[in-house]
Amino acid sequence: MSIFLLDLLSKWVGILVISILAIMPISISETTYEVESNNDMVLSVETKVIEKEVNQRFSSKIPSNKTKVLDSGQHGIIYIDRITGEKLTIRDMVPKEVLVGTGRNGNFTGVLTGYGPDCPGCSPVGNVACRTREGTAHSLINDGLYYDDAEAGKLRIVAASLNGFPCGTVVKVDNGSLKPFYAIVLDTGYTMRKSWNEDRRVWMDLAFNTQEEARNGNATSYNTKYNVQRWGW
Repeated sequence: MSIFLLDLLSKWVGILVISILAIMPISISETTYEVESNNDMVLSVETKVIEKEVNQRFSSKIPSNKTKVLDSGQHGIIYIDRITGEKLTIRDMVPKEVLVGTGRNGNFTGVLTGYGPDCPGCSPVGNVACRTREGTAHSLINDGLYYDDAEAGKLRIVAASLNGFPCGTVVKVDNGSLKPFYAIVLDTGYTMRKSWNEDRRVWMDLAFNTQEEARNGNATSYNTKYNVQRWGW
């Protein structure tokens, strides 16, 4: 076989192997792939990994005990012909994007109860106290018990002290009875405000369709774990 054909074969084998590696979830650093001819002549293809960079952004909307990976990124891979020095990009390097929280710590233990839009003092049309991110009113009666957040997805609605938990705050709730769930603060109430203002005690109220449903919804717990994912909008 001619040296020209061996050189061509070397390149194609290298590209094929690297292309397979590029889609496999493995970690490699620097590799040399060799093709041996019948004349004991060794032609080689070398690949190098371009380690992905890590870009950090900081946000006071995220609690200081949390980081959020916005994009996991990927290592880049390049092919190098060791004879000609020719380089070919097999996979581009994509930086990892990380959001680092600088806001106040978001871990609390407190009380969880339930309420319906027919509760005493509630809006007759079921409107919650907060405006949505879009600036619209949300009715528990007409729009339901969930809010579709652009960042966090579909969330249950809770009432809380807006001094402690501003409108739009996203929190993971675990009361020990219900399956842990994510909720968004869109409402408030006298008991929630009083508990926070007097001794910084956390009290949240989970929205149900009716007061009767709330009483039977296994929401009530005096040892509920709250884990804030985002402070406000």
